[in-house]
Amino acid sequence: MAHDIKRISTRIGSIAESATLKVDGKAKALQAAGRPVISFAAGEPDFPTPPHIVEAALAAVKDPRNHRYTPAAGLPELREAIAAKTLRDSGLAVPASRVLVTNGGKQAVYQAFATLLDPGDEVLLPTPYWTTYPEAIRLAGGVPVDVFAGSDQGYLVTVEQLEAARTDKTKVLLFVSPSNPTGAVYSEDETRAIGEWAEEHGLWVISDEIYQNLTYDGVRAVSIVEAVPALADRTILVNGVAKTYAMTGWRLGWMVGPQDAITAAANLQSHLSSNVSNISQRAGIAALNGPQDAAEAMRVAFDRRRKLIVAELNKIPGIRTPTPQGAFYVYPDVTGLLGRTWGGVTPTTSLELADLILDQAEVAAVPGEAFGPSGFLRLSYALGDDALLEGIRRLQKLFS
Repeated sequence: MAHDIKRISTRIGSIAESATLKVDGKAKALQAAGRPVISFAAGEPDFPTPPHIVEAALAAVKDPRNHRYTPAAGLPELREAIAAKTLRDSGLAVPASRVLVTNGGKQAVYQAFATLLDPGDEVLLPTPYWTTYPEAIRLAGGVPVDVFAGSDQGYLVTVEQLEAARTDKTKVLLFVSPSNPTGAVYSEDETRAIGEWAEEHGLWVISDEIYQNLTYDGVRAVSIVEAVPALADRTILVNGVAKTYAMTGWRLGWMVGPQDAITAAANLQSHLSSNVSNISQRAGIAALNGPQDAAEAMRVAFDRRRKLIVAELNKIPGIRTPTPQGAFYVYPDVTGLLGRTWGGVTPTTSLELADLILDQAEVAAVPGEAFGPSGFLRLSYALGDDALLEGIRRLQKLFS
């Protein structure tokens, strides 16, 4: 009977809401209600998009060419600019035909998994992971296999751990350096060892390089295809302008990979969303080809905030915060705070701890459960210096 038909598909009904957006949304709702909440939840730079990029977009709005459909795979000029950036920063020479422009890096992640996975294929997922990865894998019919590295390892998985998790169903390794949520960066030797292992076992690699230009202490995030060039035929790089250029709202990302994979993903996109907004694409050309001084100034500011937040968090007994070398997050181990009573509440998980912090200190942080095991918090330091320091002061007072 019609009234017995399931209203929502099992596949879509099983998706969890993005935990980072959920926490940030709750913080913004409290702020709108007049609460002085400081949010460390969203991975979003507090800076405006650099002026020359905005000017390029304003000019694009007035050009009738941009009022029409363009190739689903992206504007040729932008695909050329992305190919040049890929050679410059990832050490991989590709023609523009092997570039697909997407609606943000998140669409690139989804399409990469959808292009490669058949039902039951396993993906090795270094953990802690960005909250969207396992959902995108499951949507594609794949099976995420967590490979956990804790704070004692600097959140970096080893070849030995990956090998222990590999089965005859393993098809893809996800590689993320710098990492969201931890800010961890694999060294060139570590990257090469993992890449050589993946090549030896014939695995595909999806490498998320969205934070590759945000590194510190002289560290460089070496692309896995630069470390192991033989992997290029089985690697999809995903990237975008959101983090480096403070362009989260412009929704502009891309995929770079072997021709067969990019052609297949472009076919999917032609039915899914067609071309990305031409205005955003013109802005992206200005971002990649234009002056980089504004992006560098933002990176320097993130570096200053990184040092401040690590030093201040580590003053709190029970918190252990490894120093991240990339992105704009810290991922403190807070197991030392659990099982103790704070303001009449005794949290036993980082989810409960995050709720306590929001209620009693009016500070929003994302609990470790969003990224893997409990016992951690993710705090973004991509917010203003004053707000950052005030938020940490509140935590120091709460846990004194």
